[in-house]
Amino acid sequence: MRRSILLVEDDMLLRELITDYFEQEQWLVIEADNGRLAIERFEQHNVDLVVLDIMMPEMDGWSVCRHIRKQSDVPIMIMTARADDNDQLLGFELGADEYVTKPLSPRVLVARAKALLKRTEGTVGREEHLLAYGKLSVDRLSHAAAVNGEPVALSPKEYELLLFLMKHAGKVLPREYVLNAVWGYDYLGDVRTVDTHIKKLRAKLGEAGEYIHTVIRSGYKFETET
Repeated sequence: MRRSILLVEDDMLLRELITDYFEQEQWLVIEADNGRLAIERFEQHNVDLVVLDIMMPEMDGWSVCRHIRKQSDVPIMIMTARADDNDQLLGFELGADEYVTKPLSPRVLVARAKALLKRTEGTVGREEHLLAYGKLSVDRLSHAAAVNGEPVALSPKEYELLLFLMKHAGKVLPREYVLNAVWGYDYLGDVRTVDTHIKKLRAKLGEAGEYIHTVIRSGYKFETET
């Protein structure tokens, strides 16, 4: 079966070069040169992989990654000239599966794309949309949360926050990471926004609210064992 890729890169020459290499391997390449067009193309086509640049006009790659992860588990490979550890951590926290830095070899990029698909083969679209810890469950397809089987009414942002915490269960998440991942780099508020939403989320979750632990001077951790 022929593979398809959404290639999001604003450098036309680099995009064309990468496209040539993927097409030589019989991939169908769908191109986009900015973030907004990338989302349009993603919603119009059923792709097997997204290769995503970060620094782009109209909408950056972080925002595109966040948007895609809200609706799909398609493998995402971030491609950027920024090699900072914090950028890589943010990429993985937003749900990226692979992170490659420029300058890069298109041949190596194709090889890594094949390896990524091999790792994720047969997992996308199955039961990964269901997350359950203790009394709490979340259905990522319907964006619904429940405690002991009873629905919990959450705002869109509360749902995003809960999903982010559950996807990183057991890990201490600094407030800054949570803010960037859930609200975005361009959000003008501060980390108190995270604290406020955590408080509201705990209240709505009732007895399952105890799964969200405060780590003094660090941030928050989702853990079912108290």
